[in-house]
Amino acid sequence: MKKLFLLLCIITAFAVQGQPYARIVSLAPSFTQSLYDLEAQDNLVGCTNYCTAGKKDNKEIVSSAIKANVEKIISLKPDLVLASGLTDPKDIELLKKVGIKVEIFQTPKTFQEICNQFIELGEWVGKKEKANAIVMESKHTIDKIAEKNKRYTNRTMFFQIGTNPIFAVLSNTFMDDYMTLLGVRNIAGTLTQGTVTREFVIVNNPDYIFIATMGVEGEEEIKVWNRYASLEATKNKHIYTIDSDIACQPTPITFAETIRIMDQLMGE
Repeated sequence: MKKLFLLLCIITAFAVQGQPYARIVSLAPSFTQSLYDLEAQDNLVGCTNYCTAGKKDNKEIVSSAIKANVEKIISLKPDLVLASGLTDPKDIELLKKVGIKVEIFQTPKTFQEICNQFIELGEWVGKKEKANAIVMESKHTIDKIAEKNKRYTNRTMFFQIGTNPIFAVLSNTFMDDYMTLLGVRNIAGTLTQGTVTREFVIVNNPDYIFIATMGVEGEEEIKVWNRYASLEATKNKHIYTIDSDIACQPTPITFAETIRIMDQLMGE
């Protein structure tokens, strides 16, 4: 009898697990974008004020970048909340206490982890085949670029996130994979903290500088770097901005698009 009861519990669990989540709250822009990429935006009932796609679609705003409005989330009656490593643990526990399922995705450290998370999300919304197809297409794009760049061995890059303070992309992050796949060495690859000075960049004299930022701020930063005439990146006009909404958002599509743009700029 106990064995039968256990078997019934397992079967029930799998049956419930197999049902796509119909009402999802996303607490990170990358989750929201992934749902749109999967054509599962109808399943999205709430998102953050940084979720561009969701805001344009008039989805309910339930959170800032780091602070969720728990009462509003509960009022939407979601069957799944997608939380990031930045979500307040107290908010997560409160949501769980009222019976809402919360899944936490930590920031992926590699492109492969991005793909794994995307496929898992695809399974949850009944879009596994589409998720696999998107991942395969993204990998195909990236593999072609990586193969082409294998012949380069001595190029170096500084990848800057923001301007005040200057923050470097570190190793063991998905953004470091951009550089690895492009066949360049990250000058900040051995650092343990991301904040750096301009002197650090000047001493390491990268061949390329990429700045993940938006609009006027990025253009002003290019002007600052261009004042350092001894920099290889300055001499060869290899200083570029790239939209942070694309480069800093870990989805298979945005990763492939970022590396495609970077490869194109480096080839000019």
